[in-house]
Amino acid sequence: MTKPFKGTINVDIRDSVPDWEPYMQPVAPAGSPNILYVVLDDVGFSAMEPWGGLIETPSIKRLASNGLTYTNWHTTALCSPTRSSLLTGRNHTTNGMACIAEATSGFPGSNGHIPFECATIAEVLGDRGWNTYMLGKWHLVASDEMNMASTKRNWPVGRGFERYYGFLGGETNQWYPDLIYDNHPVEQPSWPEDGYHLTTDLTDRAIEFIKDAKMIASDKPFFMYFCPGACHAPHHAPTEWIEKYEGKFDMGYEKHRELVFERQKQMGIFPKDAELSLINPYVEETSPDGKPWPPLDIVRPWDSLSEDERRLFCRMAEVYAGFLSHTDHEIGRLLDFLEESGQLDNTIVVLVSDNGASGEGGPNGSVNESKFFNGIPDSIEENLKYLDELGSPATYNHYPVGWAWAFNTPFKMWKRYNFEGGVADPLIVSWPSGIEAKGELRHQYNHATDIVPTIFDLLGLEMPQEVNGFTQIPLEGVSFRSTFESAGAPSPKETAFFSMLGSRAIWHRGWKAVSVHPTITGWANFEHDRWELFNTDEDPTEMHDLASEHPAKLQEMINLWFHEAGRFHGLPVEDRTAVEVLSDPTRPQVVPPRDRYVYYPGAAEVPESAAVNIRNRSYAIAAEVDVESPDAQGVLFSHGARFGGHSLYVKDGKLKYVYNFVGSNEQIIESTKDIPTGKVILSAVFEREGDSMPTTGTLSLFIGDEKVGEGRIMTQPGNFSLVGEGLNVGKDPGEAVTADYSGQRPFGITGGTVKEVIVDVSGASFIDLEREAAAMFARE
Repeated sequence: MTKPFKGTINVDIRDSVPDWEPYMQPVAPAGSPNILYVVLDDVGFSAMEPWGGLIETPSIKRLASNGLTYTNWHTTALCSPTRSSLLTGRNHTTNGMACIAEATSGFPGSNGHIPFECATIAEVLGDRGWNTYMLGKWHLVASDEMNMASTKRNWPVGRGFERYYGFLGGETNQWYPDLIYDNHPVEQPSWPEDGYHLTTDLTDRAIEFIKDAKMIASDKPFFMYFCPGACHAPHHAPTEWIEKYEGKFDMGYEKHRELVFERQKQMGIFPKDAELSLINPYVEETSPDGKPWPPLDIVRPWDSLSEDERRLFCRMAEVYAGFLSHTDHEIGRLLDFLEESGQLDNTIVVLVSDNGASGEGGPNGSVNESKFFNGIPDSIEENLKYLDELGSPATYNHYPVGWAWAFNTPFKMWKRYNFEGGVADPLIVSWPSGIEAKGELRHQYNHATDIVPTIFDLLGLEMPQEVNGFTQIPLEGVSFRSTFESAGAPSPKETAFFSMLGSRAIWHRGWKAVSVHPTITGWANFEHDRWELFNTDEDPTEMHDLASEHPAKLQEMINLWFHEAGRFHGLPVEDRTAVEVLSDPTRPQVVPPRDRYVYYPGAAEVPESAAVNIRNRSYAIAAEVDVESPDAQGVLFSHGARFGGHSLYVKDGKLKYVYNFVGSNEQIIESTKDIPTGKVILSAVFEREGDSMPTTGTLSLFIGDEKVGEGRIMTQPGNFSLVGEGLNVGKDPGEAVTADYSGQRPFGITGGTVKEVIVDVSGASFIDLEREAAAMFARE
């Protein structure tokens, strides 16, 4: 009970007086608004129309015309950290989210667990009578907790959301997503060939959640956190949405920036004398010990590209644009439902992107990210084969970094960096019945930490001192409600703190200092960082470094950065390479690795992060099967999907094994004998030969003790997928490892029963940490 019992208790109930108040559900004040967060992913400052972009977003334009568009709103430079601030009103390092949830370092500021002393807005509003719903990308749970054996305290339902439908990690296949419903994995409701796409599914479920409660309590408000996977890679969209943009990006990313910047000036987003930032401003920068600027973060000039490269890069932009427009359409469906049901006028809508556009595609982009993160180079010739399939289930694609630069116009750099290209992002606030101003721009400086304080201010709530028994850390953001009433209101925020993967920045009353330090490169030597100084009121695009003109001001700003880092657990600074982070022996695991793993049918899929690791080593897979019919067929064991995976299965009476090498080489071994009926052990044994990378060796098939087939195969150095499909027994749900199966999805065993599958990895391991680490950081 949260309140004391105030009734009267006697022996006889007739002489007693009840008190229901301690047991009543909380009730929000009459007329309280709904709150809808719409959090886009990797969209960047200028992709969408309200910020001068060329990608059509009519639903988001509709929101802007019904509310306020902010031109000076800021995030952290990565998704998990920003999302933690959006939900708690505290800085990312206070939340333990200095980086993505999977890349933690075991310090108060970087542990991947939002402390319960930083309650989420869902926890606060749920206790005050709001229904609380979460749809889509969570990315606020450490990788060792993303499985069915782990605690669920940091899953959405553990952090104040009554209902959840979405995916836990940093990205997912939009055609074959890794879906969680509340606290358990579920299969997708239909397939791409039936018209399935994740964003549509999330929208359907969002409308369903609202209907479910409103049919019972029509006046009860809700808080919904709606987070589609768009536009994070992979860029997947229905063909008709991609085709809308055919030829629209043929001018290239450099000309695109000029067009968008001119539109931004005409719209009043930037003053007429603002300047467009330059290509590759830091390419000549080196570390104190001579390390060069990372090649991943260098834009290839458009005029240096071949005609084939231009065709490919343009199509990648078209796919991204189609992905964003399709997402806008689905947001429109949600808004239409709210309007048609009479709820939109009294709904506070907050639409944001979580960080700048993504540079993870590198200079050349990719049609299959699994190749890149397994150290296998893409080739233009190979990629061009997939030109017409980009965005479809046949690809796992990402555009080149030049488009990240373009979709952050007019700023320099992109996601991961604390220059404006990484942290200046879209924000729209709309509340038709609560905000008089409509269709106007606001230029005041604000930050992701400021959303929760603003919502509380609008609702007339104060942050409670205690939530669920935990004494609360005070909110670190400030309300910007004053900007709703006046375009000329001063910026309520005075200071904003930034730190991400070695890149550091501080903003204070119009001045900004930024360290010139590439992310996750291991440069270290932070004491030797060169800092730049900008007057952002006069130079919003960070074109004029004033460090040499104002050395005292620069030092004051650097000192302020350290002060804020001390306040918000911002130390130590992390720029270690992905390899160094992954090889840390202190990183938590749900259980220590072992030599023998036992898996059963009829159970939830095991995520790759918690499954047996067969990478670069010998292994044996043995399935205990009761074969009831000579026509038995189906999957005994599967792990991964079409862009990387392996499977042991039965087809046409034969035992078969496939190792799909990064989606480009299906290596199939088939038994020379039919499998017998009765109880039998069916197995595949791989013997690694040498220490070459990728690992090669012989795969042998066995029926009982009899060897019935063999062939040489090559195995992947890194993960099967970044955050994709896991391990299953007796089926291969979602996106199949191979097209060679008989029957229909999920290709379960017929004419027989799988009792269990044992995977043995007792042989010596040879782990390539670089490949694994690259995959881990790609998840953000």
